[in-house]
Amino acid sequence: MSLTTTNESNSAKPVGWPSALLSILIAGICYWIAFATRQGAIAVFGGLPSLFLISRLKTPRRAFYGGLLACSAIYAPQLWFFYSIFHVVVIALWTIAALPIAIFCLLLHQSRSRFGPTSAMLLTPILWTGIEFFRSELYYFKFAWILPGQAIAFLPGVRLMRIGVYGLGFLIALAAALRVGPRPLYRICGLVMMIVLAILMYWPESTQKDLTAGSLHVAGIQLEHPSEHMVVKALEQLATVHPEAQLLVLSEYTFDGPVPESVREIVRRHSVYLIAGGVVELKGDNFRDVVFVIGPDGTDLFQQCKSVPVQLMQDGLPATERKVWDSPWGKIGIAICYDISYARVMDDFVRAGAKALIIPTMDLQSWGRYEREMLHGRLAPIRAAEYGIPVFGVWSSGESQLTDKQGHVIATAGYPGQGEMISGTLDMSDAGRVPIDRYPALATSLLTLCVFLYFAGLEPIRRRRTRTSVNR
Repeated sequence: MSLTTTNESNSAKPVGWPSALLSILIAGICYWIAFATRQGAIAVFGGLPSLFLISRLKTPRRAFYGGLLACSAIYAPQLWFFYSIFHVVVIALWTIAALPIAIFCLLLHQSRSRFGPTSAMLLTPILWTGIEFFRSELYYFKFAWILPGQAIAFLPGVRLMRIGVYGLGFLIALAAALRVGPRPLYRICGLVMMIVLAILMYWPESTQKDLTAGSLHVAGIQLEHPSEHMVVKALEQLATVHPEAQLLVLSEYTFDGPVPESVREIVRRHSVYLIAGGVVELKGDNFRDVVFVIGPDGTDLFQQCKSVPVQLMQDGLPATERKVWDSPWGKIGIAICYDISYARVMDDFVRAGAKALIIPTMDLQSWGRYEREMLHGRLAPIRAAEYGIPVFGVWSSGESQLTDKQGHVIATAGYPGQGEMISGTLDMSDAGRVPIDRYPALATSLLTLCVFLYFAGLEPIRRRRTRTSVNR
């Protein structure tokens, strides 16, 4: 008993800035390895415990600023391409991105002080998941990248996404919390859990999937800000090179308005379906970013607006509803660009019966390859594995992806890849299913809010009442 008490007492001791700065450095390096490489997911098991240790700084203020510094070290290298878009304002955006995790470190510090190290350890994955779900899905500056669960996007362990990206993140956070827990037994359990998860991440699948099976042949071509003449020429080439394609796809913002008649003529001539990004003008200076579906006879069949326009950019008004296209091959969910980042958006398509997802996207060449390959490029495999349906994304400047229903990327087009084509088959034999983590993740956000309100309001009131009672 005395040994256990001593261990818990030692673990409750605050850390100094030298130790915290070392933890910040380790967290930044580990996150870089996990997300800047395709095989480095295991590094999250070094990054997350280091981040949790920062909450042990002596005061709440230090824990908050330590978390802010740590997340700046994590996010700034990953999001360096923001500078090409926002210039010096990028510093404020990096800070905003880091703010939720800084609040997490503050809440974890307060939980240790108020409830003790063991209770805080058990509370850690709840607070972590609650903060991650909030910053990814619930507030204005939604930012759904660099989640621990996304690190496995290019590994065989992408199959773990069947429990959902937030569910996997919860398990990783639980293992990390145990690994820096107050007792040796907890730390051993954390290590064992990390080893098991690491094995599952890298263990190859026992059976080889038939990646060629399918029911819908698709093809797309990459074009950034093309003229109408360029689109006509490229689409004609795409239809000629891939005569097997039943559905042709162009990127987001291919057109500044509806699909022009010259393009519809190509569709009629080759008797194919077309999905292409355009714009619907509204009253005043407002507009909506829209994807149009054109039938083989050249008529409009369906359209879907962008659900979450990119914040701080002229990206139009959000969609008022989300529907699936009831295509001849089955229901298809059509989302636009960064809509794929948000689980609550994509879940609606799957709940409506989608058997495949098609994602026209415009990422500018000037944003660089890293954003495509290592950040945005992780989302299609994650969603495919989560829902069990294929995903086809055509980007304006690479790297377009075709992902099968197991989450494997089976075809890509290069960066910047102007005029490059991508084609393949979508297996639409089964409808998707939403993973089990969605409502529990929302519940952790509500619990985290309760903890925040407790420390922000109820706890100070309790302390004042205690002081008043003592003075009397």
